[in-house]
Amino acid sequence: MKTITRSAEETVELGRKIGAVLRANEVVALTGGLGAGKTTLIQGIAQGFGVNDYVTSPTFIIINEYQGRLPLYHFDLYRLEDPGSIEELGVDEYFQRGGVCLIEWAERMTELLPVNRETIEIKLIDENEREICLSSGLAARLK
Repeated sequence: MKTITRSAEETVELGRKIGAVLRANEVVALTGGLGAGKTTLIQGIAQGFGVNDYVTSPTFIIINEYQGRLPLYHFDLYRLEDPGSIEELGVDEYFQRGGVCLIEWAERMTELLPVNRETIEIKLIDENEREICLSSGLAARLK
């Protein structure tokens, strides 16, 4: 499913809808260039997931944990390019903790991601517009 958002508010609103349908042990791989809106979408996902904390990108600490209706693990792999260093973090251990894993820059660990993951690809069209492509599993739950 492809959708266009035309503002940060629309991106957050789409995120809220996604957050409302996520389930335990779900892994969501987010891809898109720098400034594409991954963190903005994740802020909406966290709201829809019931997280009351302000969500920021964990660029320097790699993983932020939040409590919503289940634990929410937010990974930002921007600073990690070597799959070995990603594997050393024990990222895969989070996949079965009963929460939801949201992984920014997921393309940096493709071989470490579970096969049954959901994917979200964000393409920057211009300063305000984004094309957001959801995997079929997520798209079906949003209908």
